[in-house]
Amino acid sequence: MLGSAGFSIGQALRANDVKAAGEIAGVNGFGRAKRCLLLFMWGGPSQLDTFDPKPKAPETIRGPFNPIATNVPGIEFSENFRLLAQRADKLTVLRSLHHDDPAHLSSGHTILTGQLPPVNKSDASPPSDRDTPHIGSVMSKLRPSVGPLPSFVTTPWLAFHPAAPGGQAPGQHGGWLGHGYDPLLAAGDPNAPGWQIPSLSLIDGQPPERLLRRQHLLDSIDAQRRVADRSAMSHRLGSLQNQAFGLLTSSSVRQAFDLELESAETRDRYGRNTHGQCVLLARRLLDRGVPFVSVNWHNDGQNFWDTHGNNFNRLKNDLIPPADRALSAVLDDLSQSGQLDDTLVVWVGEFGRKPVINNNSGRDHHPFCYNGLIAGGGIAGGRVYGASDSQGFYPSENPITPHDLVATMYHAMGISSDTVLYDAVNRPHRLLAGQPIHELFA
Repeated sequence: MLGSAGFSIGQALRANDVKAAGEIAGVNGFGRAKRCLLLFMWGGPSQLDTFDPKPKAPETIRGPFNPIATNVPGIEFSENFRLLAQRADKLTVLRSLHHDDPAHLSSGHTILTGQLPPVNKSDASPPSDRDTPHIGSVMSKLRPSVGPLPSFVTTPWLAFHPAAPGGQAPGQHGGWLGHGYDPLLAAGDPNAPGWQIPSLSLIDGQPPERLLRRQHLLDSIDAQRRVADRSAMSHRLGSLQNQAFGLLTSSSVRQAFDLELESAETRDRYGRNTHGQCVLLARRLLDRGVPFVSVNWHNDGQNFWDTHGNNFNRLKNDLIPPADRALSAVLDDLSQSGQLDDTLVVWVGEFGRKPVINNNSGRDHHPFCYNGLIAGGGIAGGRVYGASDSQGFYPSENPITPHDLVATMYHAMGISSDTVLYDAVNRPHRLLAGQPIHELFA
């Protein structure tokens, strides 16, 4: 909720009508992005083994991977990102992300919302209605989709950590905006034969025509109910009900989620695995007008990117290859279609890994310095922003908080830094806690 220091309620009420410096359409990339793809690498990828290699560090820190040149002189990636290395000109590497929360759940909330969670530094606090809304939920409120497709889709699951007492990470829902702004969950493995989204399955194989007849009956009942109850909640429930019927009965919605309509070559190019097919699905949805799609790294039964043990084999064999292939494929497709210019793509985890290799050939949690990628939506390509020290422990140049990264995403999508939203009991919340990084934009 709003603090008192330097920001009065009067200012809050005027906030949506006031544009901060550089927040004029087209200036410093403001509003350039019409859609966003967030690739959330749940578990925390190692910065040293992905996009910030340290070949001159001691062996106990640098690990066995060598750096390789990219197609941008002076920028090097870990040797396992061979496909993405040839597309470095399309993206900016962020090498100075940092915060001080080593817990998966609470730091997940921070990176997905741009705000601290109700309970910080905790793996014991599950989602609640006190959470700040996910970025996609905010976009559903401020930039809703036009037509039957949802405004915000998450696939293939809501990030959950079996070793965390709280289980599911907070910050993945509508939070204090309400459950009407939760994502449509495209659950399951889209690489599996015959995959369908449970939420789009017709009850007992009913034909769409029967559901439409039911909708007309419910509409009639609801119209009578609203005469007696003219509350905003009543209208909101009616809107959600109509949206649900639209999803179930629309052939265009079903086609958007149907990966069988893609060629075998395209599906192979993204990777015949859970992550690759989720990213392909995301591209299909963005193509068809969904403003925000979040792809959470899936449950592979081995703690995702949380590589406390066997870090190097897991990265080389299981984690980096599908991530490398899928991100490269979607950047290619967006570039070739001309959509990268107005599609924001972000690849990031909740934190990084400790540079010192532990006794299990793994790396432990390290929120104090890590990296991510950002591309499209007016972001300049072929650059590195920020730097870490010689061993990857702390930022040494241009430190970035998750709050700043999310503020930058909102800036790209045309959401002013002064934006204020109201919760279910009409309390004002200032949306941004960080500052957009204007230097990232072309």
